[in-house]
Amino acid sequence: MDFKVKVAELFTSIENELSLDDALALIEIPPSQDMGDYAVPCFKFAKKYRKSPAVIASEIADKIGAIEEFEKIESAGPYVNFFVDKKHFAEKILKQAYKEKENYGSTNVGAGKNVIVEFSSPNIAKPFHIGHIRTTIIGNSIYKIYKYLGYNTTTINHLGDYGTQFGMLISAYKKWGSPEVVEAIEKNPIQELLKLYVRYNQEIETHPEYQEEARYWFKELENGNEEAQKLWIWFREVSLKEFNRVYDMLNIKFDSYAGESFYSDKMPGVLNELEEKGLLKDSEGAKIVELQQYGLTDAVIQKSDGSTLYVTRDIAAAMYRKKTYDFYKNIYVVGAPQKLHFEQWRKIIELMGYDWADDCIHVMFGTVSLEDGVLSTRKGRVVFLEDVLNKAIEKTMEIINERNSDLENKEEVAKQVGIGAVIFQELFNNRIKDYTFSWDKTLSFEGETGPYVQYTYARTCSLLRRGEIELDDNVDYSILTDKEAFNVIKKLEGFKAAVLGAHDKYEPFFITRYIVSLAQEFNRFYHECPIVVDDPEVKKARLLLTKAVNAVLKKGMELLGMETPERM
Repeated sequence: MDFKVKVAELFTSIENELSLDDALALIEIPPSQDMGDYAVPCFKFAKKYRKSPAVIASEIADKIGAIEEFEKIESAGPYVNFFVDKKHFAEKILKQAYKEKENYGSTNVGAGKNVIVEFSSPNIAKPFHIGHIRTTIIGNSIYKIYKYLGYNTTTINHLGDYGTQFGMLISAYKKWGSPEVVEAIEKNPIQELLKLYVRYNQEIETHPEYQEEARYWFKELENGNEEAQKLWIWFREVSLKEFNRVYDMLNIKFDSYAGESFYSDKMPGVLNELEEKGLLKDSEGAKIVELQQYGLTDAVIQKSDGSTLYVTRDIAAAMYRKKTYDFYKNIYVVGAPQKLHFEQWRKIIELMGYDWADDCIHVMFGTVSLEDGVLSTRKGRVVFLEDVLNKAIEKTMEIINERNSDLENKEEVAKQVGIGAVIFQELFNNRIKDYTFSWDKTLSFEGETGPYVQYTYARTCSLLRRGEIELDDNVDYSILTDKEAFNVIKKLEGFKAAVLGAHDKYEPFFITRYIVSLAQEFNRFYHECPIVVDDPEVKKARLLLTKAVNAVLKKGMELLGMETPERM
């Protein structure tokens, strides 16, 4: 039973013109337990009844009367306050958590619905740097949340493997690709290809004709030039090998690596359809779709030299995905600077007559910066994501050696905690906010951090090992009605709402904040209420609560993409 829904149902039984959803939206959580577990304000009904909200609240409380699941229902000023029966509440929530185990907090909201989540999408032959951390980690968490809620979910890594930058790389390689350079690229592909890219951009300043050469070689690539294709395939293969090493560290897998190049043979069809529907206009030799009347800048679909752009390829990709996957939602986890780009191609799809344009969702996020400066690929000033993850592991190992040098599997735990700390830090704030990456904050074992939550989980594992009893849900629930235990149980009830909030808003931070608060409540309970005690009934009841916290912390971290070490 969802007690909040029960409150809403009671209210709609009195106010029958009020829908269940509207009643749910009215319900508040009082700031103090003395004011009840749930409260419903009655200001909304004052005009209808021509009475004060306080009088209305009193009348509604009297009409509802006594209900089995609640100790009392009373009015306090303009509010109707609901006090749940603590024993009844504890039994319902803990039995649910115990019996549902792996599925606690899930629903069938996604049954029969196909969802695509596109994320990460680094550019081939360029560094997989810390700037990619946001799309990669946010996207992976959204994928896990949707999958947990029953959606048939497909992950796509839309690789940046096409465009003028490949013309630059091909031209640079043809100019400076000595045997020594080839050997260096094979050994250290991304760094060496980056050197070529940076050098080419620098040379353009004194050799502006190099810009035209880059455009020429990209057009040759589009036209199927054998030499250009061979080099492009090589750049792509060595880059993917590097990227997959980082994905393996993060335990991220993709169902598809269909990048921009995958859609190159599908773009003529897009151009033809745009032409047939009267949407293409000539503009100084280029082809555009006029969008100014919709409050957007016009979109260039084809350049004057015949080459295509991002917008053309994204239209082709969206059409292919709809045909192939018949998606319910097509989610793109891409930074806020691309907002105009997404608005343009979605509007074009709408103008083409496709009503699924609104099902293409742009999940935006802000930027990440380092405490010591900004990032720039063109100037070669980058911090590789792999280096950040390795540094997190090294620093965590130092902390483990200080705190618990005899810990078994230290290397594995350092990896789980170090990488988990980076993931948690990334997902702790609202995704649209910019943030500065801080080592001290990320790796702290105190406060609102990943290591704190993981340490709490490891503590629950330790307690369950020490308990040495066979657990079931046949316990004396009256033991769990004290303030500390009941606060934990109330927090456990909120897991489903946290998961649905993350789903509705594409915001993993609902879960991040939730598991921090659950860990905090459990640690208060742990310090105030001994768990592994001599009294078998008390021990069993408190261990059942510990087991529920253990399961929810584990699932919450899994939905964020974190691992869960059982010893720390």
